[in-house]
Amino acid sequence: MPHLALYTFGVLKSPLADPAPLTREFHESGGAVYGEVARHPGYIARAEATDRSLGARTDFDSDWGEWGEFAVPAWYGKGRTVETSALAATLSLWTDPRSAFDAVYTGPHRTALNRRYDWFERTGHPGYVFWWVADGTIPTWQDGVSKLEHLHDHGSAPHAFTFHHSFAPDGTPTRIAGTKGIGPKSDQVR
Repeated sequence: MPHLALYTFGVLKSPLADPAPLTREFHESGGAVYGEVARHPGYIARAEATDRSLGARTDFDSDWGEWGEFAVPAWYGKGRTVETSALAATLSLWTDPRSAFDAVYTGPHRTALNRRYDWFERTGHPGYVFWWVADGTIPTWQDGVSKLEHLHDHGSAPHAFTFHHSFAPDGTPTRIAGTKGIGPKSDQVR
């Protein structure tokens, strides 16, 4: 049975190393949000650096194991050092779109999502993308970047789509119940 890959990407208003209250608030909320999402039915796994305790200081110089080398969209123009990196990215696997939708739009993630414009720049680019992968396949960061860039350039397709314009594993367009009212402007999951 195929699994659903989800890549999210956002450009923060200030670098993660910035001691400003909003940046600190975003960073400190991550543990609760990730913890709740990881317990959600339908969640399978997410990319986690294997070497954070060994001194890796940014996503760029971390070892992501099977998830591949960390990558960002070509349009990301901020830094890549501890002092300048201003991004938040996730890569995860789900059983189906409904499970991911429920995890994103309920609980602590929903609370954080409601504050996204306090923390993130409005870039004009999609903030997330889904695609189906074969059971046992681990998507890579580069896969996520390629899918997000394709979504931006060409819109939803069976190999790169959103909640609002989703597809079944066989490529058939589908609708996730409860997504009415979610339009392109609010399809900015982080």
